[in-house]
Amino acid sequence: MTKTYFSGLLVPAITPFTADLSVDLDAYVDVCKWLLANGADGLAVMGTTSEANSLSLFERRKALETLVEAGIPAEKLMPGVGTSAFNDTIDLTRHALELGCGGVLSLPPFYYKPVSSDGLYAWYARVIDTIASDDLGLWLYHIPQISGVGIPHDLIERLIADYPDTVLGIKDSSGDWDNLEAMLKRFKGFRIFPSSEGTIVKSGALGGAGCISASGNINPHGIRALLDALGTPGADALQAKVGAVRSTYAKYPLIPAAKTMLARGLGDARLEAVRPPLTALSPEQADTLHGELKAVGWSLPAR
Repeated sequence: MTKTYFSGLLVPAITPFTADLSVDLDAYVDVCKWLLANGADGLAVMGTTSEANSLSLFERRKALETLVEAGIPAEKLMPGVGTSAFNDTIDLTRHALELGCGGVLSLPPFYYKPVSSDGLYAWYARVIDTIASDDLGLWLYHIPQISGVGIPHDLIERLIADYPDTVLGIKDSSGDWDNLEAMLKRFKGFRIFPSSEGTIVKSGALGGAGCISASGNINPHGIRALLDALGTPGADALQAKVGAVRSTYAKYPLIPAAKTMLARGLGDARLEAVRPPLTALSPEQADTLHGELKAVGWSLPAR
C-alpha cells in the first residue's frame, strides 16, 4: 500500500443502523458510494459523525472490511482509529493498513485529563513505533470541545520533526479560526483540514488542504463545486452558498440532522437511525430544518 496524501473534500460518512441498531452494512456501502460519486475525494469513516465511539472495535473493523470488499478504493479511506487505549488504536491501525487504507485519523487518548504534551507524544509515539511501517500515514484529530483533550502546537511540531513521513496532517474541528490560522502559518507543508467548508476560501489561501466536514454528507456536490472554483471569480459566491447551507444545518445536532436530511433527500429511511445516547430529530425539527435548507437553495443529487 502507498499512503495517500489526502486533499480536497473528505466526508466523515454517517453509519446507518437497522431497526435493532446493528450496523446496516448494505446501506453503509450505498451511502459511501453515493458520496464518492457526488463530490467526495475520500471518506473519513469511523470518526465523530460516524458515531465511531458508539461502535465496538469488531463493528468498526467489519464496517471497514465491508467497504473495501464492496469495491470502494481503500486508498480513499481515512478511518478513525483513536481510542483511549493505545493497544486498541494499534489494532485498528494495523487492520486499516492490512486493508490498504490510505491513512488513519487518530484522536488523542481522551479519558484522562488533564494530560501533558509529553504524555500525548508518548502515546502517539507508541502507536507509530509499534506499527513500524513506512506505509503508515497518520493524521491527528483536534476536537477538544468533545474529546476534552486537544492537540497543542508544540506536540504537532515534535511529531512532525520525529516522524515527518508518517504524521502527515491534522483535522482541526475546534471551530477556532485563530487556531487554524496559526497552524496554517506555522506548519507549512503540513496538510491541515478545517472541519467546516465555511472557511475554505480563507484557509485555502493559506495552504489549507480542503475540508473534512460533517455537512459533506448532505452537500458533497456543493462543496466540490467550491473546491473546483478556488482561485476563480466565482469562488466567493459558491463560498457564500455552501456557508449558508452549513450555518443552517449547524443550528441542529449535526449527526441526527445529517442522517435525517440524507434519508429525506435520498428517499432512504435506512439512513435515519442514530445510536443512543444520541436521539433523532423530532418530526417538527426535521420539517423545519428541511424547509430552512430548501430556502437557502439546498437539494441532493438523485441516486
